[in-house]
Amino acid sequence: MEKTERTVAELILDQLHIFGVKRIYGVVGDAIIGLIDALASQDKIKFIAVKHESTAAFMASAEAKLTGGLGVCTATMGPGVTNLLNGLGDAYSDKAPVLAITGQAPRNKIGTDFQQYVDQQELVKPFAAYSANLASQDAIIELLQKAAQTSLGQRTVTHLSIPKDLFEKLAAVKPRQLPTVIEGDSTTFKQESLEQAAAIMKTAKRPMILAGAGSAAASKAIEELADLWGAGILTSLGGKGVFSDSSPNLLQGIGEGGNPYASEVFKEADVVLLAGVTWWPDGYVPKDARIIQIDNNPDKIGKSIPTELGVIGEAGEVIPPLKESLKSFTPNTDWLTRRHEIKEKWAEQNEREGNTPGSPIYPSRIVRAIERTVAADAILTLDTGDVTVWMNRNFRQNNQTVLFSGYWRTMGFGLPAAIAAKLASPERQVVAVVGDGGLEMVLADLLTATRYNLNITVVVFNNEALQMERDKIKAAGEKEIGVDLTNPDFVKIAEACGWRGFSADTDAALESALAEALNTASPALVDVRTAQAFFPETE
Repeated sequence: MEKTERTVAELILDQLHIFGVKRIYGVVGDAIIGLIDALASQDKIKFIAVKHESTAAFMASAEAKLTGGLGVCTATMGPGVTNLLNGLGDAYSDKAPVLAITGQAPRNKIGTDFQQYVDQQELVKPFAAYSANLASQDAIIELLQKAAQTSLGQRTVTHLSIPKDLFEKLAAVKPRQLPTVIEGDSTTFKQESLEQAAAIMKTAKRPMILAGAGSAAASKAIEELADLWGAGILTSLGGKGVFSDSSPNLLQGIGEGGNPYASEVFKEADVVLLAGVTWWPDGYVPKDARIIQIDNNPDKIGKSIPTELGVIGEAGEVIPPLKESLKSFTPNTDWLTRRHEIKEKWAEQNEREGNTPGSPIYPSRIVRAIERTVAADAILTLDTGDVTVWMNRNFRQNNQTVLFSGYWRTMGFGLPAAIAAKLASPERQVVAVVGDGGLEMVLADLLTATRYNLNITVVVFNNEALQMERDKIKAAGEKEIGVDLTNPDFVKIAEACGWRGFSADTDAALESALAEALNTASPALVDVRTAQAFFPETE
């Protein structure tokens, strides 16, 4: 006879399986023992045991960024849920759909001085668009449905706290698919806004397009639009890799770490089209241009950029009709020449920088070696710091996917993201490019890669400093303290954790070490002795 009742923990896993969840990242703790028991009794969803709750949330965030699906992490009450917050901040800031499930005090102890108790709804409020405490076993499916619908629909973080005594309570409710939502017809509104956008675009003598991660599905259409309109294309860090480096319209990135000459031409623009991007860096952008912003979220229009016209919709839906409107447009040949000069000027300098000799190795030279050795479809995960801006500046992306902490900009993201990426896409090469400071925050999770036999590669920019902070202190003319690092022997640490370890301190050794590491059928770390080079655009 079929079992008509399931425990709350079993129902959570049944429902998450229907949502397509394959992994839950977390650390075992007393208040979630009921959930851990249910995980151990089934094989549809795998529990990935990590060393710290913050890395569990980083992994859930990275998986959500990579796949677009729901990333899930779990933690016990008190210190456990508190430790999740940094990773949840990353997911919230970068619009990654993540659900955090945390244990809570038994129902009769909520609000008391019970050990480790904290009001979790208040705690996660800055990061969770929806947070609820389960009060009855019969409400679990309804709460999971609302959480998943919110996370996936709004690309945001949600949170459920489950009192410890409820995990093993029986309920007769049944899991179900998320409802299909059909949006109302807004053709008239869209047509009106498209006509206004086209009218503004036709006034352009010096057009530019700024594209971000949200434009990935429309990259071909954007390139075709740029051809018709005579526009140069610039990208945010999130848009890096959306367009081929060989594109005649692409001028690379904007802002710190981008094309250093791009701001010159961008400031001259008279009309700018924003696609899949909601932020631009102060000091690098035009002040008087007419700005059109495409975004499917009305709340994002004009939030950080002074937009004249917002077009609500996905870039893939909006760009094609704009192309049709501009078929008879005649681009400004002087502007085409200006754009081409800027592109060539930076391409020549970038090539020179990537071949800068020296020992310790110059950062641009490391980037060029990574570029030459990684697979064309590799997943690269970046930590935050000096390594991020050097990769943004010099890495000429092919078809690689890059994951990073965009708006939250937290250190420690690179290694956990690589672990999650390999679990989600085991067939792809995964490379974490990290600074020594960022890696040292999450060193314990080298063991997580070993535990799950993940042949990821970690490349460490080892300059024994928090170099970005040192640069900023120098640029401000201030005194420095605390920026020197006391580093371990990373190769020995890696080997002690079951990894293969490689090192390079000369140009000659660099690419061979990278190539061998990338072809190792186990986790591998490459310790690169890196010059303490002052980043050119530090302000």
